[in-house]
Amino acid sequence: MVDAGVARPQCGVTVWIPGCNSHFMSLTKYQDKRDFKRTPEPKGGSQPKNSAKELSFVVQKHQASHLHYDFRLEWKGVLLSWAVPKGPSLDPSVKRLAMPVEDHPLEYGGFEGVIPEGEYGGGTVMVWDRGFWSPEVPDVDEALRTGQLKFSLYGAKLHGSWALVRTAIGGSPRTKWLLVKHRDGYASTDDITVEKPRSVVSKKLLVDIAKANGGDTTKAAKGDPLTKAPVRRRA
Repeated sequence: MVDAGVARPQCGVTVWIPGCNSHFMSLTKYQDKRDFKRTPEPKGGSQPKNSAKELSFVVQKHQASHLHYDFRLEWKGVLLSWAVPKGPSLDPSVKRLAMPVEDHPLEYGGFEGVIPEGEYGGGTVMVWDRGFWSPEVPDVDEALRTGQLKFSLYGAKLHGSWALVRTAIGGSPRTKWLLVKHRDGYASTDDITVEKPRSVVSKKLLVDIAKANGGDTTKAAKGDPLTKAPVRRRA
């Protein structure tokens, strides 16, 4: 799989590259966008501890102005993050658009609740999947710079080999990536976002999370699968 003709930029020069900045610098953008007196989201900023533990990943289903799935990989003390409008697909023939967003603090991986309306990303957030990931490349930083990161996921819903590939679709100067499932024993044509819509933490749907946290249940329900009305039997 190739990088669709995109040049290999250096950190901070032409395009956003996840993982290029230091821990504190990379969270500045995240913190500047939020009023932590209003939002329950974690502020982060504490110095991460070096350890040999497994690298975490999380996918958060987020009903904001539009439904999307935030795909996050732990790397160098932060969560590298991409917004995936249609969510992950288990079908290797389906390439999901993944728009890079600001790095998030590690604590964000456990956040499930409601961001107040009027705040950045206002809406309901669900921990849709989480677990651990391992690189399938010898140098993660180099893979991020060249736009070809291959990795394995060990989650409750997502498993096996995947790739994030930088692309130039649409001719826009804004950096875009594709999230792609590799062909392996976990590949499938099943739509996992429809078949498994509930939180791996609370087992709730978005509407239930909104209701429990004082959010907009009508808005949150738009991100849940449609349920068929029960058929009424005549007496």
